[in-house]
Amino acid sequence: MVAILLIEDDPLVRRGLQLALSRHGHDVRTAETGEDGLEQFHVSAPDLVVLDLMLPGIDGFEVCRRIRAAGEVPVIMLTARGDDFDVVGGLAAGADDYVIKPARPTVLDARIRAVLRRGAAPAEGVRVHRDLRIDTAALAVSVRGEPVSLTPTEMRLLLTLSRAPGRVFSRSQLLEEVWEHDYLGDSRLVDNCVQRLRAKVEDDQASPVYVQTVRGFGYRFGPV
Repeated sequence: MVAILLIEDDPLVRRGLQLALSRHGHDVRTAETGEDGLEQFHVSAPDLVVLDLMLPGIDGFEVCRRIRAAGEVPVIMLTARGDDFDVVGGLAAGADDYVIKPARPTVLDARIRAVLRRGAAPAEGVRVHRDLRIDTAALAVSVRGEPVSLTPTEMRLLLTLSRAPGRVFSRSQLLEEVWEHDYLGDSRLVDNCVQRLRAKVEDDQASPVYVQTVRGFGYRFGPV
């Protein structure tokens, strides 16, 4: 059973999603404000957070940033609009995925399960690329011997790219392999995750060694 914290200020939406996700087998706790959500997050230690962006008081963007600063718990954001401000802002704050309201429970459940699967990987061994060490069995990453904390989505992206150094992955290929859904060409998920991953493993994000951009095509893991 997956422990989910749902932070949503609309009582009808909150209750409806709580009941629907519970029927899908999840243990759902709820909060109606950002402050209450952060308090419950630290007390209940959920497996995943479903977060509305438009909250009274501390908004969802700031809640997401604080959750991300506290650890690797996946965050799926709920947005009433699909515009760039909400989506890009939420992804930049550290969200792993997003669902546009009104959120269909079957779709949200599928996204939840896909996000949680990203923490799993086949036990292949250890990949060493220059100063970067990736233990695919332990799902541990270090740079020059210093451990690096990655979210499940960032880990899945790094594992996907690093399994074939030099190979170019298109954004659509990465969406399919990492996010496991067809987002109709929404490359914002990929681009924002790449930016967050580079911030953690690259010395110079402007001249990346590991996660490189191939203009007009996609991304590749830099050849050793």
